[in-house]
Amino acid sequence: MARGAGTSPGGAAPDPIAALIHQGQRREAIARCARDHGPALGRLCMALLGDQGEAEECTQEVLLAAYDAMESYRGEGSVRAWLMGIARRMCARRLAKRVRRERRLRLVHDAGEEASLPDDVVARRRRARHVRAALEELKPSDREALLLRYEIGLSYREIGALCAIDEAAARKRTSRALARLKGALTTLSPEVNR
Repeated sequence: MARGAGTSPGGAAPDPIAALIHQGQRREAIARCARDHGPALGRLCMALLGDQGEAEECTQEVLLAAYDAMESYRGEGSVRAWLMGIARRMCARRLAKRVRRERRLRLVHDAGEEASLPDDVVARRRRARHVRAALEELKPSDREALLLRYEIGLSYREIGALCAIDEAAARKRTSRALARLKGALTTLSPEVNR
């Protein structure tokens, strides 16, 4: 079977979704994408956007964009990596819009809300804020490498293909990013590491 007909990179077993795409069965292919890769897309969008509602909306938009782009799918990487690439670009656009909007609005958060919550919920929220702040301290390429590896579970080869670097560079970037994240967490709040 030719690689364009659904064979995975490296001669691995054929990707059934890629085969459906190449056969012109776009509806079946997008249904399989949603079923097989939808949860991972949602996790990536949530990790990048930090808002559940917006992440769910973005996940749907990613699947719609993938459906529209199926005619131009070349099959050079896995369908999963292709979908994650679409998600990365869509999340980046949403974040850029959000930054512009927040600069204009400057919303004030109601700090009184935490007073009525149980201590363990408040502690979890604080830890989550510290982790998000530490992730924000990282370069975007480092943050992305960590999220793709540990949140989405992509292989180093898939990360390399997505980020236009080789597998060894993806491995090195992820390792350095993890060390930087640990350092940022220690600097931001020593109690997070307990």
